[in-house]
Amino acid sequence: MTDFVSRDYPILEFDDAPEGVLEPSRLIKPRDVPERVVICFFNEVITQLSQQHEMRVVKHLRSEMGTHPVYEMEFEGQRLAIFHPGVGAPLASAMLEEVIALGCRKFIACGGCGVLDSSIAMGHPLIPLSAIRDEGTSYHYLPPGREVTPSPEGVAALEATFLAHKVGYLTAKTWTTDAIYRETPAKVQQRLAEGCLMVEMEAAAFFAVAQFRGVTFAQVLYGGDDVGGSEWSAREWASHSGREALFWLAAEACLRL
Repeated sequence: MTDFVSRDYPILEFDDAPEGVLEPSRLIKPRDVPERVVICFFNEVITQLSQQHEMRVVKHLRSEMGTHPVYEMEFEGQRLAIFHPGVGAPLASAMLEEVIALGCRKFIACGGCGVLDSSIAMGHPLIPLSAIRDEGTSYHYLPPGREVTPSPEGVAALEATFLAHKVGYLTAKTWTTDAIYRETPAKVQQRLAEGCLMVEMEAAAFFAVAQFRGVTFAQVLYGGDDVGGSEWSAREWASHSGREALFWLAAEACLRL
C-alpha cells in the first residue's frame, strides 16, 4: 500500500509506489554498457568526438524529437558512455531513466547555466551542491521539499578533478526552473538570497531520479548568460570555447567514481 494523499495542488500529490504503470525496465532490457556515463549538453562536442575518436552507438533512445544515440568510447583505458539528454527536466530525466535501465550506474553531467550573480565570469565552472525544485518532474520521484542534492561522491570526484588540474570553480545551489521566460527580477533576488548562483532546467530532476533509482549523479555547469543584471545578457554563452575542456574534466571525474 502506498502513502498517497490527495491535496489541493496535484504537484504535491507524491505517491511512493516503487513502480509506475509504465516502467523503463519493461521497455528497455539491460545490455553490456559502460557503468560510467557523461551526460553532455554540448551537441557540437559530441559530434566532434564521434568524428575524431573511435566511438560506437550502443543504443538509440527515441522520442518524438527523433533518436538520441548513446555512444561508447574508451577513455584512459576504461569504458565510458556519452549521450545528450535533450533540454528540460521531463525529457532529460526520461532519457536518464532509460540509460539507467540499460545498466549504467555512475553519472556526471556537464552543461551551461545562467548566472544570477553578474560578477561570475562567462565560462567559470560551477558545481551544484543542491538544487531548488522549481520544476515539476522531481515531485514525482521524491516527497515535496524545497531542495534536492546530488550524490556526495559525485561532487567529491568533480572537486578532486578540478583541484588536480588547478582549475578554479565555485560550489553553490542552483535554481532549476521549467520557465525560462518567467525568471523575474524578484525571483532572481529571492534565489540569490537562498544561496543560488546559477539557474538551469534539469538539475533538480536529475538529482531526484538518481536518488529514486539509487545511482550516483553529480553535475558541473559553466557560467553562461547573465540573468542577474538590470538587463539580460546572452554573453554569447552558447559559443564558449571551453565547452570541450569541460567535457573532458567531467569525463575524468566520472572515472573517479
